[in-house]
Amino acid sequence: MSDETAPGVATVPAVGVAPAATAMRTHLCGELRAAHDGQQVRLCGWVARRREHGEHLAFVDLRDRSGLVQCVVDGSVDVRTEWVVAVDGTVRRRPEGTRNPDLPTGDVELGDCTVTVLNRADTPPFPLDERTETDEAARLRFRYVDIRRARMQRNLRLRAAMVAAMRRAMDEQGFCEVETPLLWTPTPEGAREFAVPSRLHHGDFYVLPQSPQIAKQLLMVGGFDRYYQVARCLRDEDLRADRQFEFTQLDLEMSFVEPADVHAAVSRAVTAALAAAEAGDGSSVDLAGGDGAAPRRSAEALGADGDVLTLTWREAMDRYGTDKPDLRIPGALVDLSPVFAGSEVRAFQAPVVKGLCHPGGAALGRNRLDGLVDRAKQLGAKGLAWFKVAGSAGDVLLESPLAKFLSDAERDALLAAAGAVPGDLVLAVADEWRTACEVLGALRLELGRMPVSEGGRRLCWVTEFPLFDGVDEDGRPAAAHHPFTMPHPEDLDRLESDPLSVRSLAYDLVLNGWELGSGSIRVHREDVQRRIFDALGIAPDEAEARFGFLLGAFRYGAPPHGGFAVGVDRLVALAAGEENIREVIAFPKTQSGTDLMTGAPNPLDPRQLRELGLAPRPGR
Repeated sequence: MSDETAPGVATVPAVGVAPAATAMRTHLCGELRAAHDGQQVRLCGWVARRREHGEHLAFVDLRDRSGLVQCVVDGSVDVRTEWVVAVDGTVRRRPEGTRNPDLPTGDVELGDCTVTVLNRADTPPFPLDERTETDEAARLRFRYVDIRRARMQRNLRLRAAMVAAMRRAMDEQGFCEVETPLLWTPTPEGAREFAVPSRLHHGDFYVLPQSPQIAKQLLMVGGFDRYYQVARCLRDEDLRADRQFEFTQLDLEMSFVEPADVHAAVSRAVTAALAAAEAGDGSSVDLAGGDGAAPRRSAEALGADGDVLTLTWREAMDRYGTDKPDLRIPGALVDLSPVFAGSEVRAFQAPVVKGLCHPGGAALGRNRLDGLVDRAKQLGAKGLAWFKVAGSAGDVLLESPLAKFLSDAERDALLAAAGAVPGDLVLAVADEWRTACEVLGALRLELGRMPVSEGGRRLCWVTEFPLFDGVDEDGRPAAAHHPFTMPHPEDLDRLESDPLSVRSLAYDLVLNGWELGSGSIRVHREDVQRRIFDALGIAPDEAEARFGFLLGAFRYGAPPHGGFAVGVDRLVALAAGEENIREVIAFPKTQSGTDLMTGAPNPLDPRQLRELGLAPRPGR
């Protein structure tokens, strides 16, 4: 063994050089197989583990980005965990009975080894094997060590493969990749923006873009026709499992299109990414969707957009109680209003009665049922009726505090409408339509929730969202997306008279209950844009001040156009089977928005503040 102090390793014979060969190594650790038997190789990597074998030998597991291989070294060699070393040796088959079937390199080992220490290392702050759970704060504090672990290596390489697949899919469809500015002007996208003070113009600020929304629309005015970008976006909003300050999206825009054209382009890119993930993890993608009864097919089988289930917003709410339905969960909401249309039970005397059948739910205990009732009330319902279905197919019984108040006809109609059989549980909410749907949708998710790594992958499009989402404190409608979303052409005549009933040409792509992204056909006509501004209470002078550069561009010939943005972090997390997008981001922030590794955010020194025209905080 020797400490390396100068170059010279390039003189090692490069026998069977692999594509990853460099001047310092001939092969990667994880690529060695029985076919390399007898070859002299040089490997470089980190010592994952050292095991003594008798008095004169030791086993060293050497790790690099490709995997791990066992090296047999002299017992006097002094190497320790996470030291960086080069190992010269000869590939040989492991003796019979010592092969490791759980290791890709488990049929071979490296013998006759000479070890060169390239760098020593302190003892790592936590074990790097997958068997040990480590506190997330420690992982983020020492992220450069954490990302050596196999799980993080796998996730980040999976991310790279999926992004590459999406780029190929966009290039194949004639899209042009264009970079848009990171220093921008405030945009009307609903979330808080990060501000950047200008050194040259004291008191003025740039903002970091929430998305390239306006820039990509300007590219359509500029005639690019098909734009895309793997874009970094920033939003100053509360963090959670599927949200970070910084995020990445596959952003695209197209000219002379209708929603189906955008859906087809996005579906091709997303399913190409899932196919790339599938090639690595063996999962499958279900493109048809629908209440657990549809066939499962590989992502590679994607044809036209019709292969992905499409629901209008109204249909999604009516069937699943949410605009982000998780189609892995069996069953859907049903309309029980006809069942109880003439009911004398006051609990069912409401505008709408919705129901949900939970298979096998009759086994739930009373405490759990009472908890569901409490949860329904927390969500805004006046109450929750439950019915356990007991007995046999020929003699079905209902067990419920309300069962004795139902007529035989109501009982039979309830069972038929819910599709319930003995052993099931039927839940019912009587209320306004949206409340009943949302409450049962939330309970459906709570009762059927499963890990993201289970149940396959179920994609669906949700379309025709409302153009406006309620009213503001002045009684004016509020934009559900942004004010440049095109109203549904069939509803344009109600824009002034009944704005809350107007549908939009907006659409979301949903995977396993996670919103992967959203988009819309944009307003390109000045007359329609002014009507929307009027509905929102945006006066012409205010519109000119806030959006003048965009409206001005539209006067020079804006084509009909629409686009979409796919959340890359969420897509990769789902493909990797991770519940939190932090596990597929190299350097994420904590839930409080801090970077434990660098200590950011940090104060600037007084000199920097003066240059930016800012005053230091009192006490600093």
